[in-house]
Amino acid sequence: MKTISAVIITLNEECNIARCLQSLQGVADEIIVVDSGSTDRTQEICKSFGVKFIYQKWLGYGAQKNFANSLATCDYVLSLDADEALSDKLRESILSMKSRNAADIYAFNRCTNYEGKWIKHCGWYPDTKPRLWKNGIAEWSLDDVHERLIFSKDAKTQHLKGDLLHYTYTNLEEYIRLTNKYTSLAAETYYAKGKKASKTKVFFAPIWTFVRSYFLKRGFLDGFCGLQVCLIAAFYTFLKYEKLRQYGKK
Repeated sequence: MKTISAVIITLNEECNIARCLQSLQGVADEIIVVDSGSTDRTQEICKSFGVKFIYQKWLGYGAQKNFANSLATCDYVLSLDADEALSDKLRESILSMKSRNAADIYAFNRCTNYEGKWIKHCGWYPDTKPRLWKNGIAEWSLDDVHERLIFSKDAKTQHLKGDLLHYTYTNLEEYIRLTNKYTSLAAETYYAKGKKASKTKVFFAPIWTFVRSYFLKRGFLDGFCGLQVCLIAAFYTFLKYEKLRQYGKK
């Protein structure tokens, strides 16, 4: 029987962490939460679930997750964000995996909830993520934003049935606030790599983003929430490249 260490990084996640931890009950053999200084009830809630709760000053997304992974003692590492939870079907798939010959890397689909609606189009789904792997064979990249899991191309990978449920963007204000934050990080990363953005790019890239997500990716099938998602995706693209263009003028 394979054992699993679930690892989560947190900062002021009292609204999300209980749901995440509850979904791991009976699946994870140990749960490790690495916190970067929460001032809300995150620690209290985590300790009520009996997890290993460890403080670590913020290192950056990838580095913080790699630190958390280094604390795992089980055969496999399962990495979740605090605003994610395992669906019942995904729980069943992971439990089944523990009792059979296992692959090196497991991936599963992630389904995102926006303002109470599960978004199944817009390019948001299936949003397949590798999140479960044999301990020691993978690590997160050190990108400032959108860190990715790095592992050998020779690693045996398998897809598990069921969704990773992503409870994000509870309202439009939060969505826009995070859009502003992540576009700044993205522009800084691009600038550090020597990339540039012209006025033409700033103008046309957002238009293409909307056309692709709303029409080609069928965002219109998600109703008014789909329209919001696609419009803000275009706005994200505009901000990212305009901020990059501004960096180039300094």
